[in-house]
Amino acid sequence: MKRIGIVGYSQNKIKRDAGSANEVELIMPVVHKVLETTNLTQSHIDFTCSGSCDYLQGAAFAFVEGLNAIQTYPPIKESHVEMDAAWALYESYLRILSGEAEIALVYGFGKSSPGNLDQIMSLQLDPYYVAPLSPDRVNLAGLQANSMMKAGILTREEMYLAISAASRNGLNNPNAIKIDNPSWDEYLMGEIVSSPLTKFDCSPVSDGASAMIIATEDACEKFNLSPVWIDKIGHQVDSANLGFRDLTQVKPVSDLLEKFKIDLSSIDVIESHTQFSHEVVLLSKIFNCSIEEINPSGGPLVGNVMMAAGLDAIGHTFEKLQNHSAKTGLAHAASGPCLQQNLLAYLRCDS
Repeated sequence: MKRIGIVGYSQNKIKRDAGSANEVELIMPVVHKVLETTNLTQSHIDFTCSGSCDYLQGAAFAFVEGLNAIQTYPPIKESHVEMDAAWALYESYLRILSGEAEIALVYGFGKSSPGNLDQIMSLQLDPYYVAPLSPDRVNLAGLQANSMMKAGILTREEMYLAISAASRNGLNNPNAIKIDNPSWDEYLMGEIVSSPLTKFDCSPVSDGASAMIIATEDACEKFNLSPVWIDKIGHQVDSANLGFRDLTQVKPVSDLLEKFKIDLSSIDVIESHTQFSHEVVLLSKIFNCSIEEINPSGGPLVGNVMMAAGLDAIGHTFEKLQNHSAKTGLAHAASGPCLQQNLLAYLRCDS
């Protein structure tokens, strides 16, 4: 099977509100930067795939407008996923495996500040049994956190530890939103958003964009690119009916780890797409690592660009391996309520 690697990644500085900047203005800098860092041009790209959500922009096929950020003439091979750009990476990976491309450009973008993100993301719920109850994404996250507490696998202390670790790690991430680390007393007195979640437990509304380039081994040799290999990648979906799931577990992640047959003790860096503090705790238990070890970039708690944060988890893992501060990495992306859909990518660099 072809070896495919990540050769470049770029991320905008995440903002709580990008103001008047439109999606094209968010995308263009990261696409130009990732092309510049790899010494590639648009003509070298065989396939382009994006991840976004039309509901954020409030128009059907709004993702087409984002194509104005890249060169589309002469006509290019292009696709789009109405999901996090981590799944755009997965589609691009499959396109390369099928022989349709050698080099692919992936980008994701989201401008959440103008709308009501909680209501928008609720539009993906089961339209018959869940959506009529009108829960928003934080309500559902609170339901999961509460289930974990009742099962005895989550404490307020662990949630606070996740917030503190994200705040501390975010200081080393130049693109993160700097958040103040509350004291324990401030945390306990924090405004309850959806019990047991406080405002501190929820990731900030964020605007931004990210881009990534992947290529085959032959293309890497031809263009003198330094890849971090995508050794394993896969995704799995749990039931959309919350009553059919054990919310204290993330079965798709556990199943993927079993399928990958990875020795978790050998992983040097882990980045997860965890938008709430209790998710950090839950994934750290599944990955058999401490809360402080997961998300050295700070994770979504210090910047959660909707439709790009999953790609960012992969990108931050890539950066650690690219600068030789790690040799193996595991990146996680999620979509849907209560970690319904999950993608794992196991990255490795040559010694």
